[in-house]
Amino acid sequence: MKLAPEWHDRLRHWTATLEKDFYRPLGEISFEGFCTYDHITPQEALEHSGYAPVPAGTVWGHQWEYMWLKGEITLPPEAEGQVIVLNLNPGGETTLFVNGASFGTYRAGWVSVPHHFIEDNILTENGKPGETYLLQAEAYAGHFYPESTVAGCSTGPVIPGTYTDPLEGKLRAAMGENTFGIWNEEAYQLWMDVVTLTEVMSCLPESSLRAAKIGRALEKFTLTVDFEQSLEGRIASYKKGREVLKEALSCVNGSTAPTFYGIGNAHLDVAWLWPLEETQRKVSRTFAAQLRLIEKYPGYKFLQSQPQTYAYCQQYYPELFERIKAAIQQGGWIAEGGMWVEPDTNMTSGESLVRQLVHGMRYFREELGVNCEILWLPDTFGYTAALPQILKNCGIKYLVTQKIFWSYNGGEQFPYHYFTWRGMDGSEIVSYLPTSYTYTTNPKQLIDVWENRVQKDGLDKFLLPYGYGDGGGGPSRDYIEFALREKNLEGCPKVEMAHPSKIFEDLEAEGGPENTYVGELYFSCHRGVYTSQASVKRGNRKSELALREAELWGAVAQQSGFAFPYEEWDADWKKVLLNQFHDILPGSCIGPVYKKAKELHDQVIASGEGIAASAAGSIAGSGNEELVFNSLSWERDAVVKKADGSYARVKVPACGYAPAADSGLAPEEAVTVSLDGNGAVLQNSKVKAVFDNNGEMTSFVLLESGREFAAGPMNRLLLYKDVPRVFDAWDIDSNYEQQFVESGRCTGIRVAEESPYRCAIEIQREIGNSTLTQIVSLESGAIRVEFDTTAGWHELHRLLKVSFPVDVTATEAVNEMQFGYVKRPTHRSRAYDKDRFEVCNHRYTALCDEGHGAAVLNDCKYGVSMLENAINLTLLRAAASPEMAADNGTHHFTYAFTAWEGSLLESPVVREGYELNVSPVIVTGAPGRRSFFSLEGGGNVVIDTVKPAEDQSGDIVLRLYESKHADTSCTLRWDLPVESAYLCNMLEEAASETPLAVEGSGVSLHFRPFEVKTVRLHPKK
Repeated sequence: MKLAPEWHDRLRHWTATLEKDFYRPLGEISFEGFCTYDHITPQEALEHSGYAPVPAGTVWGHQWEYMWLKGEITLPPEAEGQVIVLNLNPGGETTLFVNGASFGTYRAGWVSVPHHFIEDNILTENGKPGETYLLQAEAYAGHFYPESTVAGCSTGPVIPGTYTDPLEGKLRAAMGENTFGIWNEEAYQLWMDVVTLTEVMSCLPESSLRAAKIGRALEKFTLTVDFEQSLEGRIASYKKGREVLKEALSCVNGSTAPTFYGIGNAHLDVAWLWPLEETQRKVSRTFAAQLRLIEKYPGYKFLQSQPQTYAYCQQYYPELFERIKAAIQQGGWIAEGGMWVEPDTNMTSGESLVRQLVHGMRYFREELGVNCEILWLPDTFGYTAALPQILKNCGIKYLVTQKIFWSYNGGEQFPYHYFTWRGMDGSEIVSYLPTSYTYTTNPKQLIDVWENRVQKDGLDKFLLPYGYGDGGGGPSRDYIEFALREKNLEGCPKVEMAHPSKIFEDLEAEGGPENTYVGELYFSCHRGVYTSQASVKRGNRKSELALREAELWGAVAQQSGFAFPYEEWDADWKKVLLNQFHDILPGSCIGPVYKKAKELHDQVIASGEGIAASAAGSIAGSGNEELVFNSLSWERDAVVKKADGSYARVKVPACGYAPAADSGLAPEEAVTVSLDGNGAVLQNSKVKAVFDNNGEMTSFVLLESGREFAAGPMNRLLLYKDVPRVFDAWDIDSNYEQQFVESGRCTGIRVAEESPYRCAIEIQREIGNSTLTQIVSLESGAIRVEFDTTAGWHELHRLLKVSFPVDVTATEAVNEMQFGYVKRPTHRSRAYDKDRFEVCNHRYTALCDEGHGAAVLNDCKYGVSMLENAINLTLLRAAASPEMAADNGTHHFTYAFTAWEGSLLESPVVREGYELNVSPVIVTGAPGRRSFFSLEGGGNVVIDTVKPAEDQSGDIVLRLYESKHADTSCTLRWDLPVESAYLCNMLEEAASETPLAVEGSGVSLHFRPFEVKTVRLHPKK
């Protein structure tokens, strides 16, 4: 409903004038300060000797720098009995301390309502003249990142020389005026009443009686409140104004109004447009501010996920951490969320997703006294179909997310808010998806959310995560005040401040979800994150694999006295888990985040390799025999290079070792290479690969069948313009296909290696402004050709793919994912097919029919597209925001091509993917051959993980999965002294007190398609 113009504008004037009367300064805060790049404590800052006056107008701080400020406030007589607040303007987002304790924040610059900078910073509710407060502030000067004014986190086309830092080398921030003063609570409460009713009225129909009555009350409010008088008179007037509106605010809904379950949250990105070091400060700012709101509003509830943020608080702000633990016990602070961070779930390995929950839930339980039941993932960019099984197996009952509703480039709209999500193995998890994690609570927002919900039928309850987010902050007082007025306000959804579990419990009491969604929750935006910042993708894959090797050999060696380094192992995993945060691993952070990520990954890889080598050496014992260790769960026919540089072809047993002794090759087993003016040929006893003089593979033949798999030139490099309309590092727009630039040019081919065991050619290539050197190799007995590639990447807004068109007819591709695969279309017939023009894979993507197939494998590439008969692996991007010319530099990666006769179930594709990624470990020791773990039957079952038990008991935990969607039985065998074996959940808790029936040295296991099983072995002492 609209008021008549004279009343409409009159109401606007009265509302705006009220806001001007919220704050009355009492005095200026005189600050002294000093700048530093170091993260120091408030006490260390107090003891610093470099303080100097920082009056208003002082320009301070270089990029990444902080300024510590201190000032003293003594309350004057006018403060008697008053609410005293701080009105700060230090020039940047600021961490506040009062009398040495964490106090809160001067919020980030994206605050939308000016008084939100002031209203939460209440120094005292009851001022006492002469009372003194020591105020300390750590203000951040900020940094530059390129961003267009047209759309966020993007630049559009970049004219050379633009998007440079205008303040490079200069001071970046300016000190404003800083005061303390009286907060006029009567004016504020009246303003809240007025805005609440005004917004409800604006959403009601013109003919609504409720709207007419609200309008009449608001008109009367403007006639009652007189601003043009003394403060005492105004306050008396405000009280009368509230009485005028009281009846309109007392009207309640009928019996069919929806209920919103409101939960304050801050969605604190562990890194994004700021480095990790800034997040550590954001933790104090957000946590302390929200604690004070919890103290002020007994019914208010605030949720914080991510143990990584609590660990930062515990490390840097221990006094604040103790207060948070007390608030958790009292119920106002909700520690929930399950995982160590809110990770990417597409590229993160299945085992890493398990460890996110193992480490996260353990921290929640041991440090915070909480058992989690919700996976809180509001901002992650799509959700693997493996997730329901993992969650169910870790005791998580519910999923909350929301981003799946983003479809700003068009595409199919996700149909549900509340539903049962069934994963690829049949496991189910009850899920609730609101449409934002940064809602406000003002009535118009709530009404709009309800009106625009996608699930119109069968749903009368809605989850409302509210508060400033991404950079932390959380709700301000306004959010809570609106929610209190909306508990049951006619014309507005009811709001109940509650733990998010309550909405699930209440909906379950009504019968639970009516709808079921099957398969992955594909996100139809942010497809570029599978490729952006290639170094972090490589670091993630290599770190996961390094820890895999360390765990297997460490668990085995521990049985004979090896001292497994549990603390180092725990720290390594937490570094990996941190780097899987949903902006770090996807490549959507600023550049410095990736310098830190590489540092952490390098530490993990070195540590993991060191533990693995030490453990394998302990197993090998004393001696000078070269031994080959194979961590894969099948016998491996491997070509290895010995210490003297010679090759050996060795059959190494599953999860075991064998001497690196070579019995020699028969002539027909040797690899050959030939080179002429037309190109090159690599051939062994199984395959023949032909390359033209452009470095492209024009033929790939399986010699036994004679089948040709090349439908066109393979290993063809394709360069496209890639200028997303929004979210540069995140997105690939579908129109990139219409912006083809060129294919690769070959500048030289030579024979790089020639031996009976391994032959290779070196191909020098150019594309755009970049160069690639490829060592293309084939080994004796192998059915895959490997392309070991070093790229000198020097591009902007370009996308590089490598194409493999194959002679296979398939309407769906098989993309490996965690603990199995997902099938996705190779055509674009309908909207959802078109949406999936770029998808995520892990070690392989295959095209196959029931009789044969082909696959492209990779060692660190996640983005891929499939169209008709072509597999196009995405190699590199060059986004311009939030880092200009991201990824420019040197990259190293390997991909491979393989093919087979027979069905997918009969194919070697899973093993080929593993073998490309997992290299045998060679150590010296006593001669011997041994297999510690193996599988009989069930060639589609994989032992993915062998590890020491988390409780440091000496038990061994194995994680196995069925990889090809085929119901299977098998026997797990071991060659270790084992007393008993149990099935357990992924948290390593026994599923039953009854052990598995051990037959000989093994147990029989039955797997559903894509099922994951965890077996715990208790060794004999």
